[in-house]
Amino acid sequence: MPPSVTVVSQTITETSSRPLFIVNHSKTSTKTDRAYDKSYKTLWGYFEHEIKWFNVFMLVILHLYTFYLYYTIHIGKIHLLVWGILMGSIGGFGVTGGAHRYFTHRCYKANLPLRILLMLAFTSAGQNSLFEWVRDHRVHHKFSETDADPHNSKRGFFFAHCGWLMMKKHPEVLRKGKTVDCSDLLEDPVVRFHLKYFIPLRIMLCFVLPTLIPMYFWGWSFTDCLDTTIGKWITLLNCTWSVNSAAHLWGARPYNNKICPVETKAVSFLAMGEGWHNYHHTFPWDYKASEFSYYFNVTTFWIDVFAKLGWAYDLKQPSRDLIEKIVKKSGDGSHFEWGHDVVSEEEGVEFLQTKQYDKRI
Repeated sequence: MPPSVTVVSQTITETSSRPLFIVNHSKTSTKTDRAYDKSYKTLWGYFEHEIKWFNVFMLVILHLYTFYLYYTIHIGKIHLLVWGILMGSIGGFGVTGGAHRYFTHRCYKANLPLRILLMLAFTSAGQNSLFEWVRDHRVHHKFSETDADPHNSKRGFFFAHCGWLMMKKHPEVLRKGKTVDCSDLLEDPVVRFHLKYFIPLRIMLCFVLPTLIPMYFWGWSFTDCLDTTIGKWITLLNCTWSVNSAAHLWGARPYNNKICPVETKAVSFLAMGEGWHNYHHTFPWDYKASEFSYYFNVTTFWIDVFAKLGWAYDLKQPSRDLIEKIVKKSGDGSHFEWGHDVVSEEEGVEFLQTKQYDKRI
């Protein structure tokens, strides 16, 4: 266990300042608790919207160009791929370890140098401003799979993946967004600096420096460097978006079967550990965003590294006893240790057998 880890051991029924979000997502939630719109149908529903045609045009063109880059890459340009992966990994950690686990969920505490590093790394990913990213994600957790969810997966894969960026936000997203407390962000001078200089920082860190650095130090051509920057940017965007789409649609729900988020190894690999999403929506304050530390979860590794350096501290995670109680109470039976198998069925009644723990896992 890394240094300065706070193990949260609470019963299922007790009230906590950091809710497990099980109640928020359960079928017992009332219409007043959740965003509600009579004109909206749960699946593939329609709502009046205004398409952002500039966003549509840019996303289509950039994706087509990125597909072309991948199609034409060859062994003589592997160095470009390596550079793109390196830059993408830095930006990816800024998103996962910074914007997500630190700034949104406060899963751990960070000193000033680490907060600056996280902010710069996040900015290099070329996504929305840190404040908007965090606000939208807090709204997503509080009103998941409702009209107030910015990327509601019940509108389908495409909407949850990138379609939500191609249109104006649903009125409920805007309305509920005003009710989510983000005052802690504005109290941080690092976030205020980011907001003040967001545009020039984004241009410099996401596009200019990743293009100029290999030109200056290794003499690569401008075209190759620019292509790598664009490919890195679009690929990283899709890795992030896959958490909102695929990780809400296809997979098991071993921790809470009443919510949409699922466990998916593929997304965890692409998004540096963010694909253990059923666990994350059950324990959003766990700094690992997973029951397991480093299994397809490089973000946790780097947070632990910074904890060893003393830059990250008060890392939060639930106790093993709490996880077991939640799994047995709300899971779908697919948990590797506390799940169950259907061993026989008689007159419509399933007889269950507790799964045996495989020590090799």
